[in-house]
Amino acid sequence: MAFEIRIMQKSDYEGAVSLWRSLPGLGLSGADNEDQIHHFLEMNPDTCFVAVDQGRLIGTVVGGNDGRRGYIYHLAVAPAFQRSGLGRELVSRCLNALKNAGLQKCHIFVIADNEEGKKFWDRIGWVRRDDILVMSKDL
Repeated sequence: MAFEIRIMQKSDYEGAVSLWRSLPGLGLSGADNEDQIHHFLEMNPDTCFVAVDQGRLIGTVVGGNDGRRGYIYHLAVAPAFQRSGLGRELVSRCLNALKNAGLQKCHIFVIADNEEGKKFWDRIGWVRRDDILVMSKDL
């Protein structure tokens, strides 16, 4: 399979959100609206990537940092391209960009019942943390 991986642009939003909505286990919130994603891309211009095949968006990884730690959100690969190495390549590009920005550690958030997602992250060497709990508050 031949596909192109490139930096995510604002014009990729519709294709990205369409992909995200089509995949079970990928959680979306109000922070994923177009304005918020555009702002995220402005703040993280070198760490978000898309994969495109024949003009169709088939994969995303949204990565950023807080100046201390990197974070990956919305790793998504269209079903026809899963298990092709595309997810691993998207993660690798994002991690390299975060490392080039001077970061030494990256975190991900995986929906608790996303069994396929957990298997993927385990398979590519990520370590589960049982010593922390994520808590959130809407602003």
